[in-house]
Amino acid sequence: MLGPLVVDVEGTRLTAADRELLRHPLVGGVILFARNTPDAETVAALAADIHALRDPPLLVAMDQEGGRVQRLREGVTRIPPMSVFGELWDEKPANARALSRDTGWLMATELLVLDVDLSFAPVVDLGGRSRVIGDRAFHREPRVVGELAQAFRGGMNEAGMRAVAKHFPGHGGVPGDTHVERPVDRRRYADLELADLKPFQHLIDNGLAGVMMSHVVYPDVAPEPASLSRRWVHDILRETLHFEGAIVADDLSMDAAGTLSTPLARVCAALEAGCDLAPVCNNRDAVEGVLAGADAVPLEPAASLRATRLLPSRRPDRSTFAVQPRVQATREALARLVGGAPLSLRG
Repeated sequence: MLGPLVVDVEGTRLTAADRELLRHPLVGGVILFARNTPDAETVAALAADIHALRDPPLLVAMDQEGGRVQRLREGVTRIPPMSVFGELWDEKPANARALSRDTGWLMATELLVLDVDLSFAPVVDLGGRSRVIGDRAFHREPRVVGELAQAFRGGMNEAGMRAVAKHFPGHGGVPGDTHVERPVDRRRYADLELADLKPFQHLIDNGLAGVMMSHVVYPDVAPEPASLSRRWVHDILRETLHFEGAIVADDLSMDAAGTLSTPLARVCAALEAGCDLAPVCNNRDAVEGVLAGADAVPLEPAASLRATRLLPSRRPDRSTFAVQPRVQATREALARLVGGAPLSLRG
């Protein structure tokens, strides 16, 4: 049974303290950051070590969206920001859809052969206002974002990886960065429903496995950040949009989640709102504080089951992956798209 906490580890190898932490029954996953991922071989060894600790294995995840949010860069393809697919859509929609799917497949396959289970992708926020989203967004138009994100998700699924769309109900309408601020989106729910929610609904209708919640506050709907709001998580995402997959809070160490005084209170609030996984990252003291109050953390067997379903459906054969014609064809297509040299595998 997987616990609800998603945590990080110190470096490129597990320390004794890491191993003790990851064996705690409240932990269900590990997220890798740039400090853990200097190259592909290091990631493969670290992920295998993490998987060997538990049965069922812990989820091993990272943010491998592309562009400026790509934790692993050496030994894999450099993925461009998602906005390039939106620009291609404006000229050639069919080409953009096909290349988005191939890119989702390539990104997912490259991680799966390294024993990484999950990338928190795709971003389905609308482009336009948010500086932290920026070129991470496919497009400004909800229909285009939905189409391109669905293609990217389809490629990930084809490789064997589940997709986690983010950041529900949409981070694109506010300029602030939830890592360091507490952004407030004052639009009415009816306006969100006509715009930001549309891409999420499109993916949900097509079998999306996971959603990551935003920490943005939408006061027309609820006074707390969406990740801590039962109105958003349970009433709207579960009941109104009929989402049955796993729900992941954004990192509860972010400033925007700090409406509650302690990390334990934030984790409990996220789980009580209906989230299945609660990341607490880059703050080992905060994680230890949550574990010290483990008896207060609400656990739900159904949440653990939904989290387990984020594990890959299959894992590609690493020995044959690099020689598949689709690999080089996709790298060459991406290179043409960004006007650079072929995006070949390093190492």
